[in-house]
Amino acid sequence: MEAVNQYRILIVDDEPDILEFLTFNLKQKGFIVFATDNGLEAIEMVKLDRPHLVIMDVMMPDMDGIETVRRIRNLPDTDHIIVVFLSARGEDYTQIAGLDAGGDVFLTKPIKPRLLVSKITALLKRLEPEDKNLLLIAGNIKIDKEKHKVLFNEMAIDLPRKEFDLLSLLAAKPGKVFLRNEIMHKVWGDDVIVGDRTLDVHIRRIRQKLGDELIQTVKGVGYKLAVE
Repeated sequence: MEAVNQYRILIVDDEPDILEFLTFNLKQKGFIVFATDNGLEAIEMVKLDRPHLVIMDVMMPDMDGIETVRRIRNLPDTDHIIVVFLSARGEDYTQIAGLDAGGDVFLTKPIKPRLLVSKITALLKRLEPEDKNLLLIAGNIKIDKEKHKVLFNEMAIDLPRKEFDLLSLLAAKPGKVFLRNEIMHKVWGDDVIVGDRTLDVHIRRIRQKLGDELIQTVKGVGYKLAVE
């Protein structure tokens, strides 16, 4: 069995075969795996087991995956948790709803186990900061990558993992125009395929918290952080 730093993964799916299939393959790679078939129990398991990553089905009875993730994100100290939606539904509006609820990545079923494990491993590597002591200061923004904290005008701003990584990238070089594919590569990586709208959704969510003028769109090119 291959060791992977004892990362904890929670799988949420109402299909027993999928739960068994995913649990077996992830445990084979050394992950600590928890599983449940409903959203309410998933919320309690997040509180108790503190997973590093959650694999969430969308279509479930009683409480669907999108509402479950929304409630998980409202719990304290869950911003660091990576949420991967895994669903047979791949429409744009479903993916956007999942990202708006706090998901990081949307993958569609069916997916080969080796490919899924590869994507999960790549995502978890992003929990390991490249420079734990890096403090970014750009205008009125202060980013502490070690503590995963953002201050804007001296006020703490709550950003989920991907929004935090995206803002950190732009703040590292204020004024630089980052190409869309460059941002996707550095924030999501080449091993994870996400929808074309994913970046736009995350930018919109950051703007809702920091204001519309801070991150500027360069039409047809990408985005830049506009600070003095």
